[in-house]
Amino acid sequence: MIKILLRLSVLLFTINTFGQNSLEAVIKNAEDDMPLLGANAVIKGTSIGATANLDGRLSLKNIPNGKQTIVFSFVGFVSKEVAMEFPRAKKDTLNISLHPGGEEMDEILIQSTRSRRTIADLPTRVEVISGEELTEKGNMKPGDIRMLLNETTGIQTQQTSAISGNSSIRIQGLDGKYTQLLKDGYPMYSGFSGGLSLLQIVPLDLKQVEVIKGSSSTLYGGGAIAGLVNLISKTPGEERDLDFMVNATSALGLDISGFYSDTYGKLGATVFASYNLGSPYDPADIGLTAIPEFNRYTINPRIFYEFSNDTKFDIGVNTTVEERTGGDIEYIEGEDVEDPFFEKNSTNRTTLQSGLEHNWNENNRLNLKTSFSFFDRKIETGDYAFSGNQFASYNEASVIFGSKQMEWIGGLNLWIDKFDQDKLSNDPVVDYAHFTYGAFVQNNWYAADWFQLETGLRTDYQNDYGWFVLPRVSAMFTLTDKLTTRIGGGLGYKTPSVFTEDAERLQFQNVLPIDVSKTEAENSIGGNFDFNYRTELFNVIDFTSNTLFFYTKIDNPIILENTQPGLFEYQQPNGYIESRGIEANLKFGYKDFKLFTGYTFADVDRTEDGNTFEMPLVSRHRLNNVLMYELEESLKIGLEGYYFSPQQLNDGATGQGYWIFGLMMEKIWEDFSIFLNFENFTDSRQTRFDSIYTGSISNPQFRDIYAPVDGFVINGGFKLFL
Repeated sequence: MIKILLRLSVLLFTINTFGQNSLEAVIKNAEDDMPLLGANAVIKGTSIGATANLDGRLSLKNIPNGKQTIVFSFVGFVSKEVAMEFPRAKKDTLNISLHPGGEEMDEILIQSTRSRRTIADLPTRVEVISGEELTEKGNMKPGDIRMLLNETTGIQTQQTSAISGNSSIRIQGLDGKYTQLLKDGYPMYSGFSGGLSLLQIVPLDLKQVEVIKGSSSTLYGGGAIAGLVNLISKTPGEERDLDFMVNATSALGLDISGFYSDTYGKLGATVFASYNLGSPYDPADIGLTAIPEFNRYTINPRIFYEFSNDTKFDIGVNTTVEERTGGDIEYIEGEDVEDPFFEKNSTNRTTLQSGLEHNWNENNRLNLKTSFSFFDRKIETGDYAFSGNQFASYNEASVIFGSKQMEWIGGLNLWIDKFDQDKLSNDPVVDYAHFTYGAFVQNNWYAADWFQLETGLRTDYQNDYGWFVLPRVSAMFTLTDKLTTRIGGGLGYKTPSVFTEDAERLQFQNVLPIDVSKTEAENSIGGNFDFNYRTELFNVIDFTSNTLFFYTKIDNPIILENTQPGLFEYQQPNGYIESRGIEANLKFGYKDFKLFTGYTFADVDRTEDGNTFEMPLVSRHRLNNVLMYELEESLKIGLEGYYFSPQQLNDGATGQGYWIFGLMMEKIWEDFSIFLNFENFTDSRQTRFDSIYTGSISNPQFRDIYAPVDGFVINGGFKLFL
């Protein structure tokens, strides 16, 4: 009996001892010493693990006695293994530093939310194009950002002019007027100035592109019903940055860009300059340009000054001048043509912007920003001309205060947008003067390791359409260390404007001004739900999946209709627009190979007086596929395949579905690289399987453009890193 009792005592002591060992650890980014929220620690060979909180802290419990190996890991970082003997002689907190490696997307600081949080700990779903992906897309289309956005799941760049290349952004199937385009948080491209914006933004000086889909009106006001795209510029770093790019295309295009940044004590500077040339190009040999003739010059210097570690100031000027002419290619090439058709755009864009940031401490800061934009554009086609100048100004004061667990963001803003049309005929002008006064507040609450909540409220007063109150809420649930989910929604609005995709197709000819007394602002309600899963398949393949469900309803949509012979007027019929669908993204990583697959289903309808119609120019099914082979800092090879399903057209016909394939290559040395790209090498082109106009070359009536018109184009060049 005594022996039995002794054995039971030893067993109970052993069981009790088994549960006594614990370990406290703090996991941080080795590069900036920032805590890694969501990092993991696992006792190798067991199911014992823990996930780091907002401060990067975690606690492992019930660790067995003896020598154990703890694996510390975080998505986008190199894992670290630490061998330890338990029980420990000294029970101090273990500090672990992980180095970035592979995909670093989740540790990018997001600016569009105004918070200093990263992708991994944001209840608002933000997609970021940065780093290698931004470089690869920049190689393939160095002259503008159309390809950069069009090859993103859920986004479609819609070409609105067959001969000038003019395009707009469509998010989740909604018209481009419902997307807000920002540069460093400034709304620089709206109204008249938004018409050629995608064609005039060169990507070389961009650090990253942030996309928020769904209503984003709480922080940035009206116009973000479908979402927003924020283009983030590069800023000076610790080391000098001097990059040059030269690119030429088989369509006789040329792009020359340069970017410089450096610091001089408290002073920093960046300078971006580019020259972009396009030659008239007609691969279908139909007599009309698929790529217009254009010459564009861009210069963007910025100055940064650090008064102290807590106070920083920046100021910059962005100037773009362009001449763009499309149409009868013989006429553009200088031949004598009787009654030629052409469309000529002359634009001059200048923006001055400045910002001041003052930090009281790590969590509290003040931001002041202001911008003044001047935009002149003249459109000429035959004996018709439309021209005018737009002045826009954005002014904002915002504060961030609180703690990492409870953060508050509040601010006031004034947005001025004025357009004056040149009086070139007896037709009524479409002048307007819009003043929007806004106040907003947002709370970011880190309630627990598994739950975070964002709530926000904006109130705007617009001089023509009155008051708007816009609530918004987003929540994130960390269900396991591999699975997170987000849900959110909010209200939005859009004040009516004559400058839409439909009016752009008409060069604003015979478009009547909006009668404010007979129209109301468009209002929306929308929501998103998504879940993200990360794991390692077969211990060798990094796998990430993201699935998004979305819904947006827009009441009182403004429609451009042919109300009288030869005249077009904006009407507001009794009805609404609904956009619903799914986005799915899968990423696989195996050694030097990466595979990205995306699928978008967009069901967009317009209901008017009880009748429902399918919205035109929406690809209901889209596939995005990219296979990359990359030897770090040495070689990149990528194969792309994109599918667009048949689209409903405005004339009642249905456009044909098609695939676009591309092949890109880049060889990299320490301070030099060369690249070569075969874009659309299967030559998918609307003029191969459908027409783009009816009538004659001298008086064409253009149909919707739903597929590429430039076809197979080769481009290549070199980059210098000095």
